[in-house]
Amino acid sequence: MIRKKILFLVAVICIMISANSCSKFSKIQKSTDMEAKYQAAVKYYENKNYFQALQLFEELITVFRGTTKAEDTYYYYCQCYFEPGEYTVAAYHFNNFNQTFPNSPRAEESLFKNAYCYYLDSPTSSLDQKNTIDAIRQFQLFINRYPQSSQVQKSNELIDELRLKLETKDFNNAKLYFRTGYYKASMVAFQNVLKTYPSTIFKEDCLYYVLRSSFIYANQSIENKKAERYKVTIENYYKLIDAFPEGKYLKEAEKILLEAQSKIKKMEGGIQII
Repeated sequence: MIRKKILFLVAVICIMISANSCSKFSKIQKSTDMEAKYQAAVKYYENKNYFQALQLFEELITVFRGTTKAEDTYYYYCQCYFEPGEYTVAAYHFNNFNQTFPNSPRAEESLFKNAYCYYLDSPTSSLDQKNTIDAIRQFQLFINRYPQSSQVQKSNELIDELRLKLETKDFNNAKLYFRTGYYKASMVAFQNVLKTYPSTIFKEDCLYYVLRSSFIYANQSIENKKAERYKVTIENYYKLIDAFPEGKYLKEAEKILLEAQSKIKKMEGGIQII
């Protein structure tokens, strides 16, 4: 019984505080004292009450347009979207801030945060990577605009991280072709990963799967295409071994090589391959 009374009292107090808070905010909203409203908005922002701060700054943007407070007001407005994680809207406004106030001390920061918002909105590699591509583009724009910035190194590091995500997605897509038995498509997809990302961490894996895909594809080909495609398999073997002579796939690759050579020999000797 006592516990219920305590819970009831806590609930009543919370409701009273909430009502008082709403009443106070409503009075600030209706106030015609724009300086007081600005100070209140800053206070809400500092206390992490971003929703209330945003409503006030939204009105003040228009009021302070063309004044010395315009820049600060719009910056706070951008931050009110950024801090609670509304990155799509925040990115738009940070970019707009940079264009509206190009000479501001915050112009560089705002363009970096524009790109960083795209980075934070970049999903895992299994999902659509539009935001990842956009983030790379925006970081590159930032680097080109501010090549001497202290954030250039971090931007390049984040670009590398984002590119790895794209590599991973393309590599996994290629593996999906292989696992589902589309060996010609698999071969092309792995080769495209190597072309698109010459320094990819998946290089050895890609070369190995190109080899395996080409061998299975040759096995499944019609008779008058098999010899030509086994020769392609042998070429793919040497590409793998030249790049990774002591690689993790050495034994499997040598087995495929011997089988391809054996099948070609049988075909050249007039023996039909079953």
